[in-house]
Amino acid sequence: MLIDAHCHPFDLASHFPNAEEERRRLCVKALASACDFEEFTFNKNIAKKAAQEGAVPLLPCFAVHPQGLAQNAEQDLQTLDLLAKEGQLSAVGECGFDLYNDGFKETETLQDRIFAAHLETALRCDLPIVLHVRKAMHKIFAVKDLPKCKAVIFHSWPGTLEEGNALLRRGINAYFSFGNTIINGHKKAIQSCISLPVQRLLTETDAPWQPCRGQSFSSWEDLPKIIETAAALRGICKKDLEAQIENNFNEIF
Repeated sequence: MLIDAHCHPFDLASHFPNAEEERRRLCVKALASACDFEEFTFNKNIAKKAAQEGAVPLLPCFAVHPQGLAQNAEQDLQTLDLLAKEGQLSAVGECGFDLYNDGFKETETLQDRIFAAHLETALRCDLPIVLHVRKAMHKIFAVKDLPKCKAVIFHSWPGTLEEGNALLRRGINAYFSFGNTIINGHKKAIQSCISLPVQRLLTETDAPWQPCRGQSFSSWEDLPKIIETAAALRGICKKDLEAQIENNFNEIF
C-alpha cells in the first residue's frame, strides 16, 4: 500500500475533482492536513465515507498553519482543542515555524506561542504531530518537550542528514517525509533520503503544493515515482521500500 504522510485533499480537489477516486484506485493511505474547519470537514467526510465503504483509509489532521496566523488563530486553536478532545484527529498538523521571509519573521513571537499550544494538545491527547519547518530548524532544536511526543513527522524534511541524526540521538521519535523534492534534485533531501534509517522514512505528495518540475500541481499519481526514486537512491527493491514505509506509518498510527 502506498503512503502519503502529508497532503491537502480539499485543495487538491480544486485542481482535480476526481482525486478521491484516484486515491482509492492507487490504494493510498493518506494523512490529510487541514488548517480551517471547512477543510477539516471536507477531509472528515471523505474519511467517514471511506471507512463505511471499506476503502483505503484517509486520516484527518488539524492545526493552525504558521503562515496563516493573522486570520483566525485563536478560534482555530479552540477548534483544535475540541477536535482532539473528541478523538476526531489522527494527528496535530501541520504546524510549526516558518521564517522564510521578512513577513513571516515578523510573526515569530506569535508562532512560538501558537506552536506551544499545538504541542501541549499533542502531548495531552497522545497524538502525533506533523511539522512544517522553513528556515527554522534551530527552533526545533530548542523545543525541549519533543521527545515526549508519540511521534514527530517532519513534512517534506527540510533539514540536513546531520540534523536528522541529531534529532534521533535526542530521543525524538522522528519520521522524515520525502516527496517530489528528491525527484527535483534537492541535494539535502537526497542525502537524507539515502542515509537516514529506513525505519524512519515516509513518503508524501503535499498535494497539490509540491509538484514535480514541469507540472502544475502534485497528486497521488506522483507516489509510485517517489517510491521508485527513493528505492533507487538507497539501492533497494521498490516493493521492499514500499512495504517498509507502510510499516513505518502503521507504527505511528
